[in-house]
Formats: sequence, structure tokens, C-alpha cells
Amino acid sequence: MAGSVTRLARIPTIDRVLDTHAASLGRDFTPYRNHVYRVATFCAAHVSPDPIELEKIAIAAAFHDLGIWTDGTFDYLDPSVSLARQYLLHAGREAWTDEIATMILQHHKLTMYRGDSGSLVEVFRRSDWTDVSMGVLRFGLPRAFVRDVNATWPSAGFHRRLVQLELERLRTHPLRPLPMVKL
Repeated sequence: MAGSVTRLARIPTIDRVLDTHAASLGRDFTPYRNHVYRVATFCAAHVSPDPIELEKIAIAAAFHDLGIWTDGTFDYLDPSVSLARQYLLHAGREAWTDEIATMILQHHKLTMYRGDSGSLVEVFRRSDWTDVSMGVLRFGLPRAFVRDVNATWPSAGFHRRLVQLELERLRTHPLRPLPMVKL
């Protein structure tokens, strides 16, 4: 698993997508970019991906939380999926739409994803939780590997920003503070 996988270098797809949305991300550009790279790196460590899997991971990672900034909402899963669908359509990768949409829609699921076992959905879910938990949840990834990834792609305030957004959402929607979380 992760023992033979080193941290990912720059991924053109991630950089292209994020550069396209830099204005929407504003001051959160670097924190979000680093989160995307951490998630993609953890995901790649779980599956030793081939180039097609790595490209799917890159696309899902780039878009998975992007709706927070493009649509100005903490109820961002559907806007993030919509952005990914548009991208896949323009990239000629419509065949990947269902899997990538499911990766995005299920990435905050609290319990294991039990759908298509051949897909990257569960691996992506685990990888996002590894990052959001700051490595408390590692799903078999070695502690030293997670520490190395975090040093390569530091939080840069991403986790603090998540807490700010969560508190704002709690204030404005006390009955539904975390709309993206699923059982």
C-alpha cells in the first residue's frame, strides 16, 4: 500500500482546474489546493493507481469541495458535482461521470460506502477523512507517510477555515449544520 508510494508531484489536471477557479477560491486557494493534493496522495497510496485511476482521483479531488467557493454555500455537494460534470463533458470523459459524481457525493459518508466495489468511491471517502481528521483516521496508511504528506502539502489554514465555515453554517442553519455528512 503506502509503503511503496511516494507523495504525488504536481498533477496538471488539479492545477488546471484550480487555476480556472482561483478567483472564486480567493485567499483560500493555497489551503484548498494543498487539501486537494493531500486527498489525492492518500487516495493514490491506497490503490497504486494506473494513469486512468489517477486522472479520476485528480478530477474528483479538485472538484469535491469546490462548490463551497463557487456557489458560496456549505451545502456544496450538488454544486461540486455540477462543476465536475461540466468539466467531464468538455474533456470528453462523460463515461466517468457517475463514478466521479458518486466519489464527490459520498466523500463525507460516516460509514463505509458499499456500492460498486471496483470503484474509487470508498478509497476517496477514506482519503478525505484522513485529511479532515488531520491523520487521526488513517485507514491503514502509515503515520510517517501521513506526516510526510502533511509536511509536503501543509494545511495553510484549511482546517481552521473549515471550522469557521462550520460555525457560520451552525449559526444560520442550526437544524442542518452539516448538510454534506451522510450515514
